[in-house]
Amino acid sequence: MDHSRAPVLEALRDHHEEERLSFTPPGHKQGRGTDPRVLAVLGASLFRADLLATGGLDDRRESGRVLERAEELMADAVHADLTYFSTCGSSLSVKAAMLAVAAPGERLLIGRDVHKSVAAGLVLSGVRPVWVDPEWDPQRHFAHPPSARSFAEALAEHPDATGALVTSPTPYGGCADLAGIVRVCHERGLPLVVDEAWGAHLPFHPRLPAWAMDVGADLCVTSVHKMGAGLEQSSVYHLRGDRVDPAKLRARADLLGTTSPSVLMYAALDGWRRQMVQHGRDLYDHALGLAATARRRIALVDGLRLYGRAEFCAPHRAADFDPLQLVVDLAALHTDGYQAADWLRAHHRIDVHLADHRRVSAQLGHADGRDTVDALVSALRDLVDHAGELRPAADVDVPDPAELRLEQALSPREAFFGPTEAVAADRAAGRIAAEVLSPYPPGVPAALPGERLNREVVDYLRSGTAAGMVVPDAADASLATLRVVAG
Repeated sequence: MDHSRAPVLEALRDHHEEERLSFTPPGHKQGRGTDPRVLAVLGASLFRADLLATGGLDDRRESGRVLERAEELMADAVHADLTYFSTCGSSLSVKAAMLAVAAPGERLLIGRDVHKSVAAGLVLSGVRPVWVDPEWDPQRHFAHPPSARSFAEALAEHPDATGALVTSPTPYGGCADLAGIVRVCHERGLPLVVDEAWGAHLPFHPRLPAWAMDVGADLCVTSVHKMGAGLEQSSVYHLRGDRVDPAKLRARADLLGTTSPSVLMYAALDGWRRQMVQHGRDLYDHALGLAATARRRIALVDGLRLYGRAEFCAPHRAADFDPLQLVVDLAALHTDGYQAADWLRAHHRIDVHLADHRRVSAQLGHADGRDTVDALVSALRDLVDHAGELRPAADVDVPDPAELRLEQALSPREAFFGPTEAVAADRAAGRIAAEVLSPYPPGVPAALPGERLNREVVDYLRSGTAAGMVVPDAADASLATLRVVAG
């Protein structure tokens, strides 16, 4: 296919050149009605490019096939059979993907390290989860994706499952054995869905971890805004093979998605695909070189421990890792990632990707250069020099894996929509959670609706909150009370 073309961008250019006059939404009429004070911050070109996808970018019958042609080019670029764009983020896309392989009441194997959006999908759909435990590094209190063996064992125990869902890469960069999990699923004729939100860049360089479509996954969801160059909320579905019905996926996505998709997002997706096909190899040659340089420099800073292949890919951990995710352990500084992240923002105007009870993580990509790496390394060195000024790391009671694993006493849907009550946190152990409790970022739930809370998880969340953890989905942000099933 001709990847020099960008159908959405070309149609947008033509719309401007033809000076079309719109009597449709959006009401700002390509910026003519926008407050000049808004234009001064956001820019006139943003509003000029914000128009209807149908009846604006394309005609009412979509006879120009603008979006369809852009999706065909994207599919070709990443070796998928079909690709669909979404402007509601992968938080919506993963819900539609789940519903394309499991109906209400059916069982779906799911890695327990999923994003909170999967939990929301379970609540909305009534799909019943069969949780597959992540691999756990007890020394570092660090979770890696579930193994193929664990998926096989779960399928043997639940042969009525309709498919499986795994997150890979994780937000920290750990990658599952996708080829092994594909084999486990396909031997039973079942589809594998991959939440590859953090992996949009993977198809474009051979030294990056394996891409879901290239190892035979049936459906994957990518957030192009995370590691690509899409605008926030830009997401893409990729399909391969015949185990997932594309018409069913379209219908599920239409059920959940907006009827007013953003042309701005479509245009950025289209342009990013062209950029990656034409220049991705060179861009990621450069990015991987920068990451290697950054790793060498950070490794020389006393007090910092940078996770690499040895930490990610030992036995019973991840199968691979994304070297562009720089995970820095601060345990030797006797401080925590929450304080470190706040200090870096306040003193160096640097926002890190993730922060937890002992780590910060910085994400590199094709947009970075020597100047941004210099700024990051300099800031981390300065953090070490000033670590004594930060309060000592608070004690966060991180449970052992067996204590983190909660009993699924009710389905997420039953618990969330049933009668609930708020109870004091010190009386919540033994009660069934009726809300999602996700330290964020990265948004992996510590407790889900329908899971029976135990003392260890409650203490973890409360001690973490006291240390600086944010749990934004809790009804009571202080976690003094928790919402549980009434009774």
